Amino acid sequence: MIITEQKKLDEIIEKLSPFKKVLVVGCGHCATVCQTGGEEQVKEMVAKLKEAKGSSGIVVESAMIEEPCDVRIFKRDSKKFKKEFEGADVIVPMSCGVGVQTIAQVTGKVVVPALNTLFLGQVERIGKFEEMCRACGNCILDQTGGICPITRCAKGLLNGPCGGMSKGKCEVNNYTKDCGWVLIYNKLKEQGRLDQFRQYRQPRDYALSGYPRSVDTRAA
Repeated sequence: MIITEQKKLDEIIEKLSPFKKVLVVGCGHCATVCQTGGEEQVKEMVAKLKEAKGSSGIVVESAMIEEPCDVRIFKRDSKKFKKEFEGADVIVPMSCGVGVQTIAQVTGKVVVPALNTLFLGQVERIGKFEEMCRACGNCILDQTGGICPITRCAKGLLNGPCGGMSKGKCEVNNYTKDCGWVLIYNKLKEQGRLDQFRQYRQPRDYALSGYPRSVDTRAA
């Protein structure tokens, strides 16, 4: 799940000041779960923008796209709102950065993102999300009891814990959060697999997460 948060309204309004016809586009997937860009949030954003910009000569419309990050789905769903997309001076995507870029790429329109993209996260409950994966390009979860050291260790250490751990807590967060490597140790001990903990892991290959990345399964 891609976790997002809404930008401050004043920031959005300031960037929309040169435009007269605004289209707010929601995301039916991740942003809906995060309650940052679902149908209700789109309605609220439209109402706030109309109120803020005033009714004189300003047009604010909306559209919902199931997954704006998928070019195929965006092209399919946007046909239902052809008039709105063609008439817009600016589009305000309430989606992750991938959705924003997809909309900009396909429509050629000016885009003003309404959300900040935060991380890849686990949904614990609606409104509570935990970062679980850094998309590092070399998953070693089989060696660490299903707990990601790149993400769950504040320092991203592949061999730990470091000297900044105390009573199972991490110094980076003033000892308020669990040390990722203590979690890994306890899980491997529970599984009877401490031999994995004692293995030395080679330094991370940052070339695997060099930007921008792409995957083409059709390539020869």
